[in-house]
Amino acid sequence: MLAQTKDLSTIVQRSADILGGALVFTGTRVPFQTFIDYLKAGDSLDDFLDDFPTVSREHVLQVLEMIQETFMRQNDASLTG
Repeated sequence: MLAQTKDLSTIVQRSADILGGALVFTGTRVPFQTFIDYLKAGDSLDDFLDDFPTVSREHVLQVLEMIQETFMRQNDASLTG
């Protein structure tokens, strides 16, 4: 399992100065939406990383882990609440 990253800004950020405020991978100009679009189209993680080498595998895996944790917490809450 990856080291826990509690600060989302180490993975993604939003700034009016970068792509008009689109959510991007921190330190890049790669929109997070582009990553989602790749996954929805059935492209592999490696395809995305090959096409956008400024995004690290660790950042992508961290964001996926955070999404998983959020989903699991929400799912657990709905089952117990």
